[in-house]
Amino acid sequence: MIQTLLQEKYPIYTLELDKAETSCSSVDDIMARFKERIEANPGIKFIGVFDHYEHTSSLPDGVIAPGIRDAGNILFCFGKEIPNPGVLAVRPRSIGVAELENSFVITFLEAPNPAANEAMETWTKELKDK
Repeated sequence: MIQTLLQEKYPIYTLELDKAETSCSSVDDIMARFKERIEANPGIKFIGVFDHYEHTSSLPDGVIAPGIRDAGNILFCFGKEIPNPGVLAVRPRSIGVAELENSFVITFLEAPNPAANEAMETWTKELKDK
């Protein structure tokens, strides 16, 4: 995984995973694996899956970068406490998955909770199972 700043202000984690490195064959397969990990932890609440590709492609002015074959987000929340109203701005969490010709690109925004980052990084690295 690499950590970068997207648009010089958003700290994101990214893993590009060759299709030959994973038993997952689609964005839906990856979403199902993440959902299993989320639902296995009683402190995390699954919210839903968003088909970002379908949404963007349905817009009259929607633009999808060449090479992206599918894209989605899985939404969930680690929120065990609400220490102040500001924390709501960084919740819930989302992991994005894009399918390219020979790989998947998995990305997520750095969370203010180190345990959440560690969990998301672990789940993502576990996709490399071949």
